[in-house]
Amino acid sequence: MIQNTLAEIEARLKHANSVEDGNKAELLMLLSILKSEVAELSRTHGEHAQSIAGFTTVSAHEATRDERNPELLKLSLDGLASSVVGFEKSHPKLVEIVNQVCVTLSNIGI
Repeated sequence: MIQNTLAEIEARLKHANSVEDGNKAELLMLLSILKSEVAELSRTHGEHAQSIAGFTTVSAHEATRDERNPELLKLSLDGLASSVVGFEKSHPKLVEIVNQVCVTLSNIGI
């Protein structure tokens, strides 16, 4: 389920005309890393992994819309960042990747 969600995000990013090629490449690379980190997390914390995937979906949607709403993007990015709180010690790479995704999406949307 989570891998399907992340695959859908990947497809959306690949076809997003509103995202510059450099940003698109960076996001696709980060998404690839996020996939493996979320897969590991889903084995021990399934609901948390699903939340991270869900917030990633919403954030990617808001950042790649043709008519962006900065307020909705900020809310979705705040949710994504909050979804990994508490995993700094047990899954530091996951937190790092989510933070990088948030920064990149924020830069695209604003």
